[in-house]
Amino acid sequence: MFRPGELVKGFKGRTVPRERTALAIWFWEIDRVLLSLIVTLMAIGLVAVAAASPVAAIDRSTAQVAVNPLIYFYRQLMWVFIGLPIMLVISMLPRPQARRLAIFFCAFFFLMLLAVPLLGSTVNGAKRWIDLPGFRFQPSEFLKPAYVVTIAWLLSLRTKDMSLPVMPLTGALTLLIAAILMKQPDFGQTVIFLACWGCLLLLSGLEMKWIAMLGGVGLAGLVGVYMFYENGRQRINDFLGIGVQMDTGPDQTDLAFRTITHGGFTGVGPGGGQNKFRLPEAHTDYIFSVIGEEFGLLACIAIACVYLAIVVRVLLRLLDEEDNFTILAAAGLTTQFGLQAIINMGVNAQIFPSKGMTLPFISYGGSSMLALCIGVGLLLAFTRRNPFMGRHTVVKWSGR
Repeated sequence: MFRPGELVKGFKGRTVPRERTALAIWFWEIDRVLLSLIVTLMAIGLVAVAAASPVAAIDRSTAQVAVNPLIYFYRQLMWVFIGLPIMLVISMLPRPQARRLAIFFCAFFFLMLLAVPLLGSTVNGAKRWIDLPGFRFQPSEFLKPAYVVTIAWLLSLRTKDMSLPVMPLTGALTLLIAAILMKQPDFGQTVIFLACWGCLLLLSGLEMKWIAMLGGVGLAGLVGVYMFYENGRQRINDFLGIGVQMDTGPDQTDLAFRTITHGGFTGVGPGGGQNKFRLPEAHTDYIFSVIGEEFGLLACIAIACVYLAIVVRVLLRLLDEEDNFTILAAAGLTTQFGLQAIINMGVNAQIFPSKGMTLPFISYGGSSMLALCIGVGLLLAFTRRNPFMGRHTVVKWSGR
């Protein structure tokens, strides 16, 4: 038994109490910089949703019922208050428990994804959601972080037994998920899942010849999407202006680009945007354009820098990590997070075709917010570290 309050030598000669409460241990081990950056995005998101909420409220108002202009801001505030504690609780889990929770979520939400064709509801021509009393959720959003951790766990088993068929197993699971998502249709989420799988394969040590072969298959798949997938071909044609009549007016990406550039570098001011009222789903898919119009391109650049700082912070955290699973899981979660942000910002800047993807922690959405909180909670759990101990330092305890 150690004596409560007894001091011991730590990293670089620091003295720390031998016994701490669970909350105190979590506070010292958590990456507080990463947590601060995530909370910053949440705060930015609330401001952005408040600016875009009147657009969505007008679209959903009728002659008989006028929707409160700030209804989506109030709802987003509710999701933040629900999601933030979930994120913090998950971040307190030890790594083995966090891994088991993610594997359970992966199995559960995979079953929910399979149930979408039977139980799902159709919104804007896509069948991606399951309706519950008072709540509609998108299984693929919750599946993403759990899938990444599960695939990372399976691939990490190769370090213990190279004969395990984890590569074909992860490939079969990924292709099945991709097929279900393409049927919904949801090409954007399909890209995220396939990209995360490819990244994890690369990090797990797959030979370059197989990586090159998979890259060729991916390019062939894109050609196949254009040739045989109506939804994808239409979006690409609209983006490239193929087959568009001169009198049809600008498409979604054109409207988004005009909106994001209308405010110049400093913006027209909060609530002063006018182009945003022409945007479809201004509070979700095109909220980055609303930010550009009202707060300026400098604000957009600052937000992009926050996303970059999150990615760089995690990668720096992993530089001296020794556990293969932790490296794969954290890198995969960061890839998913960063790629989703790049796609959304790229669509708003007219770099990519429209994909219907939210901007992490900034776009409105209950499913998106809660799923992201789960994913970041897992990321924080996997990157926790005792700051008083060196990575290669062994301390011999001398109890009495």
